[in-house]
Amino acid sequence: MSESDWSNLTLSLEGSLTSALGHYLDSWRRNETAAANALDKTLAEENFRNVIWYLMVMIGMFAFILVAMLVSTVKSKRREHSNDPYHQYIEDNWTAQMQKQSEG
Repeated sequence: MSESDWSNLTLSLEGSLTSALGHYLDSWRRNETAAANALDKTLAEENFRNVIWYLMVMIGMFAFILVAMLVSTVKSKRREHSNDPYHQYIEDNWTAQMQKQSEG
């Protein structure tokens, strides 16, 4: 074989190997991109689900605290108008002072 034949053979091998490697890398990049897009989509859906759970838990805790405050306020208002001795003492003391001031 002459030197020009070896040169042509080397150039043709280089071209075919470059082309094969280029096709392989392009297909690998497409597969990687498709896998990355699928993963991004899955993560976005999971993050959205997690956000919904987070919001539900936070709203539930807020509602529980709000209801607990409402119930305790209603109970304390009922207790104010009850016949417990401490409340009766304050009420009697206050009305006695008011009567003394109005008489005096």
